[in-house]
Amino acid sequence: MAKSIHSMIRVLDEDRSIAFYNKAFGLEVADRLDFPDFTLVYLSNAESDFELELTINKDRTEPYDLGDGYGHFAVSVDDLEAEHKRFEAEGLAPRKLVEFAPAGETVAKFFFVADPDGYQIEVLGREGRFK
Repeated sequence: MAKSIHSMIRVLDEDRSIAFYNKAFGLEVADRLDFPDFTLVYLSNAESDFELELTINKDRTEPYDLGDGYGHFAVSVDDLEAEHKRFEAEGLAPRKLVEFAPAGETVAKFFFVADPDGYQIEVLGREGRFK
């Protein structure tokens, strides 16, 4: 049996990304590994052992091309509406709240927000299978 431990994304500006993930999701730096060509920063919070790994390539000056293969990173929150309002107040530009009910029954309630590098993050209410 495998245990999920982290997901990695490449970011251009370490400080800007750390500030975003802290403000948006309360993620703090759990570890930072500095190497000659790149730095790895692991972010986490008390909600989960799962970490987000930021990779900062030191010679990179141009934004990454996210291409058409990246989907999104997802988190769940207790009070989706309150978090959406908080994101708006923090200037994080969340997209609209969505109630996904394709067959008339609600499957999920969520909104999306983009990080400073354009990565999409889905913020789901803790209900149904997304507890």
